[in-house]
Amino acid sequence: MSGVDPATAQDAERTLSSRRRDAARHLLHPRQWSDSMLLSLQPSLRNATLAGLQAAITAALALPMVHLSPWSHLIGFASLGALVALFGRFAPSRKRIRILLLCGLCQVLAVLVMSAAAWLGAPTGVQLVMLALACGLFLFVSVTGQFGAPGPLIFVFAAGASTSDGLAFQQVVERTAATAAVAALAWIVCAASEALRHLPSPERPFPVEPERPLSHRLMAAARSAAGAGIAIFASHALGASHPAWAAMGALAVMQGAHLHITMSRALQRMAGTLVGAMLAWALLTQAPSVWLVISVLVGLQLLTEMVIGINYAFGQVFVTPMALLMTYLGAARTVGPEMAPERVLDTILGAMVGIAMAVLLSTIDDRRHLAERSRAAPAPGPLRG
Repeated sequence: MSGVDPATAQDAERTLSSRRRDAARHLLHPRQWSDSMLLSLQPSLRNATLAGLQAAITAALALPMVHLSPWSHLIGFASLGALVALFGRFAPSRKRIRILLLCGLCQVLAVLVMSAAAWLGAPTGVQLVMLALACGLFLFVSVTGQFGAPGPLIFVFAAGASTSDGLAFQQVVERTAATAAVAALAWIVCAASEALRHLPSPERPFPVEPERPLSHRLMAAARSAAGAGIAIFASHALGASHPAWAAMGALAVMQGAHLHITMSRALQRMAGTLVGAMLAWALLTQAPSVWLVISVLVGLQLLTEMVIGINYAFGQVFVTPMALLMTYLGAARTVGPEMAPERVLDTILGAMVGIAMAVLLSTIDDRRHLAERSRAAPAPGPLRG
């Protein structure tokens, strides 16, 4: 008979199963791939659709006016302001109004700070570091403020779109003003249609972000900034024109509450981006007019919010062409279908970095949770958390 205490043997087994190499093995198991294809019920299809509709209405009102104005070159930044309408869809009524104001402020600050850095002559390396720090900062702010979906990605997208080799002070003011004006319009549209939203109740509770300890939020922000920074500089070293896309890929993946969710988001983001990039490429090869792009953007905004809660990959199918078309507008149509493959490569790079960082910087509790989940091997069901 063995003289090893069963409790000691069990502890040793748990320690071995929670190693990082074992976490990587669990994440690469075929079951993880099948889990990423599971579908979930929307917490409130009505609220999700309404948020997309509010953003679409804002874009439909603002973008034509900007295009016909003397400031048509600001249409890309105007489109950034419309995205503010997406936040706080599951929050109580008064809280959502406050969330929208704070998100509008974050979006404007993202444009203002990065544009001001370009005006002050910050070199490319400094701007890329600022972009990485913005990923951590906006993650912290989003979690602390309980902004909900789509989280810090919208603000990082705005910051990335604002990087530049050099700007005049007037351009800084114009960019900021265009973003702020349309963000204010988004707030008005949301406030005017607030009565159409379903509100949470004891009988129908909505998802609520748990209040995390300050130390956890700071650690998550630091980890995200580090992962995004690696993705950004790797993308830049490879000659990519939009390293912010790699940062967004890493940040989106690292937001997962658990390692298995992190891996699912990575797989879903890569798959959805591939399909969405093909759709964008097909449209951009036709050199579409501004009016056609605006019309497509309005439709994509609504479709995205209707499906992204069912499976993250479905949302990425529509988010990807939307982001590429907004970039197309913002660059005054000087870019084209060549953006599509870069978006795919940057997303894959960012997702891979995000997964690697999530495993390397995971806690032993994270890895034990993954090991226990893998041992339990539950029957397939909707992903939670």
